[in-house]
Amino acid sequence: MIAQRAFCIAALILHGYATSSQDVFTYPQTPKNSNAILNPTTDAFIRNTLSEWNTPGGVAVAVVRLDSSGSWITETKGYGNATVKGDVPLTEDSMFAIASNSKLFTALATGLLISNESLSVSWDSKIASLVPGWKLQDPIATAESTIIDLACHRTGLPRHDLMYGREDNITSIFSRFEYMDPSAGFRETWQYNNNMYMLLSYLPEVLLPHHPTIARFVKENIFDPLGLSGTTYSGDVARSSGNYAQGMAREKMDFAFAYGVPHALQSPNYWLGDGEDGNYKSGAGGVVMSVKDAATWIQTLLLNGKNPKTLEQVIPEELIELVSRGFSVTIPKAAWPELSPVVYGAGQERYSYRGHEIVEHGGATTGFMTQVARFPHENVGIAVFSNDENHGGALHEIIKWYLADIIFGLVPVDWNARLQAQARSAFEQTASKFRPTDPKTPSKPFGSLEGLYSNPAYGELRLCWITSEVLPEPSSECGILNEELSWALPGAGNSSVPTYIAKWDKAWSTHIVLEHFSEDVYNVTLFESRLEVGPEERYWAAVVHEGNAVVAEFAFDGDSISGFGLSGGIWGAGAAVPPRKGKSVRQRSEVWYGYSI
Repeated sequence: MIAQRAFCIAALILHGYATSSQDVFTYPQTPKNSNAILNPTTDAFIRNTLSEWNTPGGVAVAVVRLDSSGSWITETKGYGNATVKGDVPLTEDSMFAIASNSKLFTALATGLLISNESLSVSWDSKIASLVPGWKLQDPIATAESTIIDLACHRTGLPRHDLMYGREDNITSIFSRFEYMDPSAGFRETWQYNNNMYMLLSYLPEVLLPHHPTIARFVKENIFDPLGLSGTTYSGDVARSSGNYAQGMAREKMDFAFAYGVPHALQSPNYWLGDGEDGNYKSGAGGVVMSVKDAATWIQTLLLNGKNPKTLEQVIPEELIELVSRGFSVTIPKAAWPELSPVVYGAGQERYSYRGHEIVEHGGATTGFMTQVARFPHENVGIAVFSNDENHGGALHEIIKWYLADIIFGLVPVDWNARLQAQARSAFEQTASKFRPTDPKTPSKPFGSLEGLYSNPAYGELRLCWITSEVLPEPSSECGILNEELSWALPGAGNSSVPTYIAKWDKAWSTHIVLEHFSEDVYNVTLFESRLEVGPEERYWAAVVHEGNAVVAEFAFDGDSISGFGLSGGIWGAGAAVPPRKGKSVRQRSEVWYGYSI
C-alpha cells in the first residue's frame, strides 16, 4: 500500500465545496445588529475549529455588512499561521492564491469586452466565430458553443484537468481540445471545466487591437479602479509584498485529523505567472488576494459594480446581475436540509441557506482553499481563505456557516461535526485500497508492458517497470527515472506489489503509478514531487489522487499490446454523468493511451 495518503484534491481543484438545500424562512432585509461579528466568542470558535482539525496553517476572514443606517461595517482578521514554522501570523494583509474565485474576474472581463460597443460580441456569440482553430470532438458543440456555454460549463466536456502541463500555453492547450472525449452531449448537463475558462481568458488578446493578456486587462479595468492593491496575478508582486502566505500540505497522515508532516509549498506556486502578464492558467485560477481586498471586492459586488469608496460604476450593473444568474443546474438535489439545489452562472453559484439567498464560489489549488460568498438581499458578505490544502475546504465552510448563523440570528448548525464525519468517511474510503489476496494472473508477464504510450490530448508517457530484481539500463529513460525515485518520490510505491511508474509533467501531478490489482487491471495513484521549502533541496511525495475508483486496464490485439485505458472518474465528469460503458477497454475508457513502442 502507498505509505503517504492525502485527500484527493484533483477533483476539488479550482472549485471548492459546493453546497445546497432548503427551509425558506422570512429573513430581515438587514442584519439584526451592528455589533462586531469577529468578537472574542467568534475568535474562540475559529481557533478551536483550527485546533480540532489540527491545521498547521490557518484562515483569514472578512465580514462585510450594511447596517440599518446605510453604513458599511467591515471586519477582517487572520487566525493561525502564515508559515509552516509558525513564526508569522496570518493577518488581513496576508495574500492567498484564491484559485477558482479567479473565474469571476474572467467572466466579468468577458462581459466588459461584450459591453465594448466597438466590438460586435455578445454572450451568444459562437466561439468558432471568435477564436481561430476552435474545434471540439463533437461537431455540434464545435459549431454551436457560445461564450455563455463556456462560462456556465455546459459544452459536454468534463474537467480533463490532467491534459495540460506546466509548460503549456493557451494555444497549445486549445489546439488539443478536439482530442478530449466528451462525457455528455452538448448542453446536456453541467460539468466543471477549467479549460474553458482558460480559453475565455484568451478573448482580450484575440478581440482587442493591443492584445492585452487577461492579467493586464483585469488589472487595468477592475483591480486598479477599485484600489485592490493586495490583489494580483503576478508571482513577483506577491513575493515582493512580503505578505504572501505559505500554502501548506501534509504527508504521513495516518488518520483523518492527523497533524502528519506539514510542508510549506513553493511560493508562489506554478498557477501564477511571474510578471504582470500572468500565464495560461490565470483565467481559471491565477489571482492572489488578501481578505482586506476581498472585503472591498464583496462590497463592490453587493453594490452591483460600484466602487464602495467613490460609488463610481466600475463594472456595469447588468453584468453583475448576469454572471450571478443561474444558467446551469450544478446540484439538483439539496445536500442538507438547510440548503437548496444549486445553479451556476458565470463564475458564480446561487442557492439558498436557511431562507437566505447566497451567491458564492469556492477555490482550491495547491496549498490553498478559499470561499467568497455574499447574501445580496441582506447586503452581507463573507470571505474565508485558508492555506491548508488538506482541510482548508472544510474549514472555510464551517466558518462561513457559523458566521452566517450569527449574523442572521439563527441557532447555529453544527457544521463542524457534519464535516468531520465526512472527512472520516473519505479518509477511510481512501485508506481501504486493498489488492485481492489471490489476484488473477495478467495476460502478459509483469514487466512486458513497459514502453511508450500516447494520447493526442494528454501527450506521451513512458511506463517503466519498477523492480529491484532487474534494474534498467542506467542511461535509459526508465533507468534515469528509477534513479530519481529515491529522492523525487521518497516512500512512494509498494515493493511487494508489481508496479509501473511514468513521469508526466502535468499541472496537478508529476508521476502516475500503476499497482497491479488483478488480471490486466491496475490501481492508479497520482503523485506530485514537491520541493521542500528550506535550506536543503529535498523533495517529498504528495498524493494528489488515491483510491479504488481510478484504474488502468490494458488491452491486447492477439500478442500485441494495444494500450491501456484510464477510467473511474479520472476525466472529472462528476456525479451527474454515469460511468462510460462498452464491450472493449477502449470503449469504456475515459482516457485511452495507445501503445507506441
